[in-house]
Amino acid sequence: MKELVTPLLAWYNLNKREMPWRDTRDPYLIWISEIMLQQTQVETVRPYFDRFIKQFPDVSSLATANQQQVLKSWEGLGYYSRARNLQKAAKLLVDEIAGELPTNFTDLLNIPGIGPYTAAAIASIAFSEPVPVVDGNVFRVFARINELEDDISRPQTRTLVFNSLKEIIPTENPGDFNQAIMELGALVCRPKQPKCDECPVAGFCSGFRKGTFSGFPVKKKMKERPHKEIAVGLCFFEGKVLIARRHENQMLAGLWEFPGGKLEVGETLPECVIREFKEEVGLDVIVTDKIAAVNHAFTHFTITVHAYICKHISGEALPLSGSEVKWVFPEELSQFPFPKANLVIIKSFLDHIK
Repeated sequence: MKELVTPLLAWYNLNKREMPWRDTRDPYLIWISEIMLQQTQVETVRPYFDRFIKQFPDVSSLATANQQQVLKSWEGLGYYSRARNLQKAAKLLVDEIAGELPTNFTDLLNIPGIGPYTAAAIASIAFSEPVPVVDGNVFRVFARINELEDDISRPQTRTLVFNSLKEIIPTENPGDFNQAIMELGALVCRPKQPKCDECPVAGFCSGFRKGTFSGFPVKKKMKERPHKEIAVGLCFFEGKVLIARRHENQMLAGLWEFPGGKLEVGETLPECVIREFKEEVGLDVIVTDKIAAVNHAFTHFTITVHAYICKHISGEALPLSGSEVKWVFPEELSQFPFPKANLVIIKSFLDHIK
C-alpha cells in the first residue's frame, strides 16, 4: 500500500476542507476537536467548537470551570460523557503534569476519555509521531482497497488495520496522512455512492478493480435497538416550573430534566407522569395538556418522550432520585444544561404558556 501515500497526500492538499481546528499544531485544540468529532458530523461540530474554545481557551480554564458551564456549552452535541471526561482529564493535567498534554501516543492513552483513535490523532498532528488513526472512514477505505473480509467490529481487525497502516505512514507530516485518509473516506470513499472516478488511489483499490467495493467493509448486523416510551411532566406552579438534576452515577449525569420516566405495563402516559412525580420528587400532581412528543435515538436504544403540563396538588419537591431540584421561571430554563430531546420540549412549553 505504500505507493498510495504520495497521490493521497497530493489529493488532500488540493481538496481538504477548511476547519477551525485544522492547520494548527496546538494539542489542546486538536484534542477538543477530536473528542467532539467522535460519532458526530463535522458540520454539527463547527459551531460547538468555536463556542467551546472561546469559553474554555486552554486546559486551565477547562479544569477550573463549573461543570454546569461545561455541560451547558456541550448542550445538544450529545454523548455528554465526552464533556465530563474532558474536564476530568483537564483537572488531572493541571494537578499532575503542569497542564500539558503528553507528547506521545502511549502516554496519551493514560488520559481519561482518550482512546487509541484520539491518542493517534493528537500524537500525529500535534507532535508528528507516525502513528495511524483508525476510525470508520479509515476502516472503509482500507477494507475496500484490500477487500478485507474481517469483521471491522472485532478488536483484532482494528489491530490488523493499525499495524498495516503503521508500516506505510510517513515519518514526515504523519498528521497530514491521517487526515488525508479520513478525508478521503468522508468525501470520496463514502458508505453509499462512492465517487470512485474522483479517487486518487482508485488504481490501487482491489474493490474498485473488481467491482466489489459495495460489499466492504464487513460488519456484523446490529441487533434492533429496543424502544422505550417515556412520559415527563412540566409542573407549572406560581409562575415557575420544576426541574431536577440527574445524579453523577446516572446516564446523562449532571444534566437537568423534567420529572418523569419509563411507561410501565398497563399504565397510561398521564398515569406514568403522576407515578413518577411521586417517586422522583414527592409531589402529587394532576396532568392536563400534552404539549410534545419527541423521538430520540441513543446508541443502544430509542425513545419517544411524551411531555405534559401538570398542576401541583400537594407535597414539597425533594430530590428523591436525583441530586437536586429547582423551581425556576420559564425564561431561566435556558441557563441550565438539558439533554437534546428536552430542548424541543422546552420550546413547546414556552409556546404553550405565551
